[in-house]
Amino acid sequence: MKPVTTSRPPILLIEDTLSLQMVYRSILTTAGYRVVTASNAAEGLQQFLLVRPQLVLMDLILPDRDGIALIRDMLAFQPDTEVIAITANGSINRAVEAMQAGARDFLVKPFDKSRLIGAVQTLTAERQPRATGVAAASDVSDVSGFIGSSAAMQQVIETINSVAKSMATVFITGESGTGKELCALAVHANSARASGPFIALNCGAIPQDLLESEVFGHMKGSFTGAISDKPGAATAADGGTLFLDEICEMAPALQTKLLRFLQTSTVQPVGATRPRKVNVRIVSATNRDPAEAVRAGQFREDLYYRLFVVPIHMPPLRERGRDVIEIAEAALQRFALEEGRSFDGLDTGVKEVLSALPWPGNVRQLLNVMRNVVVLNPGGLVTPGMLPRGLADAANSPALPGFEPDPRPATPNAIPVGLTLAEAERQLIEATLSLHGGSVPKAARILDVSPSTLYRKIEGWKASI
Repeated sequence: MKPVTTSRPPILLIEDTLSLQMVYRSILTTAGYRVVTASNAAEGLQQFLLVRPQLVLMDLILPDRDGIALIRDMLAFQPDTEVIAITANGSINRAVEAMQAGARDFLVKPFDKSRLIGAVQTLTAERQPRATGVAAASDVSDVSGFIGSSAAMQQVIETINSVAKSMATVFITGESGTGKELCALAVHANSARASGPFIALNCGAIPQDLLESEVFGHMKGSFTGAISDKPGAATAADGGTLFLDEICEMAPALQTKLLRFLQTSTVQPVGATRPRKVNVRIVSATNRDPAEAVRAGQFREDLYYRLFVVPIHMPPLRERGRDVIEIAEAALQRFALEEGRSFDGLDTGVKEVLSALPWPGNVRQLLNVMRNVVVLNPGGLVTPGMLPRGLADAANSPALPGFEPDPRPATPNAIPVGLTLAEAERQLIEATLSLHGGSVPKAARILDVSPSTLYRKIEGWKASI
C-alpha cells in the first residue's frame, strides 16, 4: 500500500490515554497542524507506514510495546522523521534513552500548551535544509530504505519485491549490523499487510523464562507477577507481520510451541484454556549459520525447514564494493542536516580509507563513524584527519573496532590488580564485544552466557551513568 501524499505530511500522535490524546490533538489542530492519531504501538506503526509523517509525538509507555523500540523501528525505516517523546514526571532516564534512540526532543507530563506547540514548531521548522551543501533526507534514501547499487544489494531488493506480496515465511541471515530488521520492515511495508502491525521481538534479549509470555502472552494469575492479562507479540501482530530476531537463541521448548503455532495459526497464552486464531506472517532472522545450529542440536530441524522457505542473505559491508561510499555520503548528508552543518562531501583519501576497511560492525559501524565526523567537525570537505582517531591507520587491520581502541586492557590477563570483580567483569565483556563488532550473541557464545544476561548487564551500566 502506497503512503498518502500531501503537500504537508501530518503529525502522528501516539497516546494510549484517550482523554490526553483528544487534548493534544485539539491543541495541534487549532494551531493549524493536520494530526493522525493512534492508541498503541501496533496502530502507530501502521499509521506511520501509511502516512509517512513529518513528525511523531508519542508516549513512551504503550500497552503493547516499548516506545523506545518503536522509535528505533520508525527511524530505521524513515531516518529523517522527527520524534518527540512524552514521558511521565520522574522518568527522565527514559527520556534520555529515547534521545539516544533518535528522538529530537521530549516532553515531561504534565506540560502546558505553549511547551507542546513550541516543541512542534521548532522541529517542523527544521524540516527545511538549514545549511547549503546539504541535501534533504528524502533525496538520500530510496523508497525501500536501502542505499547501495551493488549487485548483492540489488539481488536483495529484487527478492524482497518478489516475496513481499506472498504469504511465505522469510528467513533473513547476515552479520550483526547488516540491516536485517530493515529488510524485515521492507518486506512488511511492500506487502498486502502494510496497513497491519509490524511487531519485532529480539529472542536473544529476553530471558528464556519470560520469552514464552512475550511471544504468546499470559493470563492474569498464571504465574507469580502476572498481575493482568497480557497479549503476546503473536497476538499483537494479528493482521500484520511478526519479526523474530536472533531466532536461533530461542529455547528448545519454545521452538516446539512456535512450530505448533506455524502449523495451526493459533495462540494459547500461558494460563489460558482455549487457543485463539490469528493471522500472522512470520519473518525471522539470525546472525548465526542456522544450518550449523541445526547440526549442533541447538535448533529444531523441522522448525528450520518450516521457517527457511524464502531465504534472504544480507551481505556484509566489505562485500558490497562502492556501496560503502554511497552509504557514507548519504549518512554525511543526513547527519549534517540533523546537526545544522554544511559538508562538501568526502575527499579521495577518505574514500580510499573507507573502501579498504573490513567493517566488522557493518553498516551500523559505518554510520557511527560518519556521525562522529559530523559531530566533531564544523563542516567542509571531509579529509582523513577528520575521521575518528586511528581509523585511517587501521585500514589493513583484520579486526577494526571503528573508533579509538579502549585504552584499558583488552584481554583478561592484562586487567590490572585492584579492580573490583564487577569492574573486571565489565572490562572483559566490553573487550569481547569490541573484538566481535559489538555483536551481543557472538560475545555471549564466547563468554558462555546467554545473550539476555549481557543485555541486562549493559542496560544496568547505562542506568548507572
